[in-house]
Amino acid sequence: MRKKLMVANWKMYKTPDQTRDFFRAFLPLIADHTRDEIAVCPSFVCLAAAVEAAKGSHVAIGGQNLHWEKEGAYTGEISAGMLLAAGCTHVIIGHSERRQYFGETDDTVNRKLKTALEAGLTPIVCVGEVLEEREAGLTEDVLRRQCLRAFHAISGKKAGKLVIAYEPVWAIGTGKTATPRLAAEAHVLIRGDKMAESLRILYGGSVKPENAKSLMSEEEIDGALVGGSSLNATSFAAIIKY
Repeated sequence: MRKKLMVANWKMYKTPDQTRDFFRAFLPLIADHTRDEIAVCPSFVCLAAAVEAAKGSHVAIGGQNLHWEKEGAYTGEISAGMLLAAGCTHVIIGHSERRQYFGETDDTVNRKLKTALEAGLTPIVCVGEVLEEREAGLTEDVLRRQCLRAFHAISGKKAGKLVIAYEPVWAIGTGKTATPRLAAEAHVLIRGDKMAESLRILYGGSVKPENAKSLMSEEEIDGALVGGSSLNATSFAAIIKY
């Protein structure tokens, strides 16, 4: 039985003070919740506040990105070592917005994934198709390509710790959601490529309290990567307690 992982991706929202306010409201709501693992991924400037606020709870903290080098002249970047030193245990890699706006590719995802695994972080690797690819019937080809390239030269032993997040790009921030059946079908495709029953595959794409139960009821869906609905403590807690 794969334990579900519920991840908040705060993107470019919240200040350190707002982060502390969130945890003050959020932690009492999920204090007795042990069924699922929970992780919150704030912006880099809020990591210290999040780690301090979550101390003593069962909520993990993660980064939204990392560079594959240990250090160097890479202005604006952050290393795995920096994330670990800040208290992170998880990191999101290859989010569709990183691919769309910042030129990330399957190859850079692969380099970042290797670095995260080597450092002992739990990587949450994002894959998914855009609307044009879905409508052209290319979903399977896109997911197969993304997985093959992203996981190139990564051994099964090392891959045991990683998590995949399937995020149909056409459903992110649009209010549209893949039906539970469509999401589950995509998860089956991804799992087939990895040949791993233990691999956790999350769904991401307009996850809300209203649709969390139907999505999480699918056997192939092992949790959620939640964007906008994770910014509100009550909303994210409701998703977790679906």
